Amino acid sequence: MNTDRSSEPPARSWVERLTLALSGAEPRDRAQLVELLRSAHQRQIIDPDALGMIEGVMQVSEMQVRDIMIPRAQMDVVRRDAALDDIVTTLADSAHSRFPVIGDDRDEVVGILLAKDMLRYFVKDGQEVFDMQDILRPAVFVPESKRLNVLLKEFRNSRNHMAIVVDEYGGVAGLVTIEDVLEQIVGEIDDEHDIEDFLTHILRHANGRFTVKALTPIEEFNAYFNTDYSDDEFDTIGGFVIHRFGHVPKRGEELNLDRFRIRVLRADNRRVHLLELSYREIPPAEMISAPSP
Repeated sequence: MNTDRSSEPPARSWVERLTLALSGAEPRDRAQLVELLRSAHQRQIIDPDALGMIEGVMQVSEMQVRDIMIPRAQMDVVRRDAALDDIVTTLADSAHSRFPVIGDDRDEVVGILLAKDMLRYFVKDGQEVFDMQDILRPAVFVPESKRLNVLLKEFRNSRNHMAIVVDEYGGVAGLVTIEDVLEQIVGEIDDEHDIEDFLTHILRHANGRFTVKALTPIEEFNAYFNTDYSDDEFDTIGGFVIHRFGHVPKRGEELNLDRFRIRVLRADNRRVHLLELSYREIPPAEMISAPSP
């Protein structure tokens, strides 16, 4: 039997196969293009990851900074006049790599502090005196209405990784990072909130808070927190929480769920990834008295 494959045509990439699949079927609008792409996926011309990234690129061109920014109240900041020990505590607790530096309040962002710039103050036998002005980097300000595709291009050209978001009155509305934009295209990127390395879906912290993966089965959640939420309609706590919100929540949104306060730590425009949970004090008005016998 002849096993010579030299005469066989080379395998086509998914881009070439997609081009062939779309030839002769010119989409007239974005909706038709998405429909064609999903049809190509169903015919195994492109894989799910490629489809997700193409759709993500298309969505980024329509989304604005306000859609993905970290709200002002959720920003981890460093004060300009903070002592070195206080700054180190903030860096250690948050585990971020960049921090807005503020003056009297959060509307006065005077620059950006990079955690790596602090290392020189802790080298062995280091005698350098700490001065915030020596390591403060200029902050980039962007309006809430800026398109994400434009912001991504600016991030790449300027090599900045963080921008401060301002509202129409010039007040600070939040912040956005290059990671936030990229996650709209490629999906979740592992960061300081991820607990993938842990064997459990639920991680308890010393301050009485819990980090909960959205994919935690409701049955497991019930067993851990002694609750009795039904899993007839939803399999995971993430699906259950989205249902209670009534929409796919953004990062930083909070929900009071019975005796819990739930804050979204990580989410994109399609699903929730990670939740923070803490116990709350239920006001008397919310308590339901047991019926008299």
